Amino acid sequence: MYIAIPYRRRIGAINLELCFPELSNQQRSQLLREHFSAAGISMIETAISWWASDNQLKPLHQIEGIEHLEAARENGRGVLLMSAHFTTLEIGGRLLSLHTPFEVMYRKHNNPLFEAVMLRSRQSHYSNVHERRSVRNIAKSLKAGNTVWYAPDQDYGRKQSIFAPFFGVPTATITATARFAKISGAAVVPFFQERLKDGSGYRLRILPEIENYPTGDDVADATTINAIIEAEVRQYPEQYLWVHRRFKTRPEGLARPYPSRNRQGRRKRHSDVA
Repeated sequence: MYIAIPYRRRIGAINLELCFPELSNQQRSQLLREHFSAAGISMIETAISWWASDNQLKPLHQIEGIEHLEAARENGRGVLLMSAHFTTLEIGGRLLSLHTPFEVMYRKHNNPLFEAVMLRSRQSHYSNVHERRSVRNIAKSLKAGNTVWYAPDQDYGRKQSIFAPFFGVPTATITATARFAKISGAAVVPFFQERLKDGSGYRLRILPEIENYPTGDDVADATTINAIIEAEVRQYPEQYLWVHRRFKTRPEGLARPYPSRNRQGRRKRHSDVA
């Protein structure tokens, strides 16, 4: 993948340069190679998460903080299980499903065959599956006291976002997390998963409910979410999805940092973000 997809390799390199300016070029290059290795592993993990049996998966993980999820559910409250786009996202959700029922949000895939396989697999393991644009259904489910798992850390454009810092970079961040919590009264509980470096399996971590959230200040609320995700990424950075154009949408006056393709398919380099 590292060799065959230079466009994505360049995106990853730019993201790491923006987020880890304190690292040397050699250190960032090594981190990028480790990331592509993690992304390759995730392809196998996706197949495992879709088709492996519960008995095969149980010995492969440990879980911490399930009590935080149970506490947030008291009195019938809904829970927004807030995660992020790590390469372990798919396997992490499947492993958590062995411990507790929850619903998931996802983006519909452009390939009809892949979409059918993915949807069927997820429907067999989760309580319900929501396409990310089904805002009313998601809010309704949260109001009913259900737990919904989703990851807000992708660039959905200027219209749906405000700018909040992520690794010190002003980043288009959706306000949906705070809006869902406000509309439904649901608790927001962070959930992350880590691929253990010794190859023994995975560690799932559920953190305490975010207190005093939402505040009503969109920038402050988005900053809180980004800070939680950033702290997690710094613990095992190679496992985060660096090949996504996370900084595609820029504040006025700042150029996009990524290369773009012209009509002939060649790539043209935009100026880097200052």
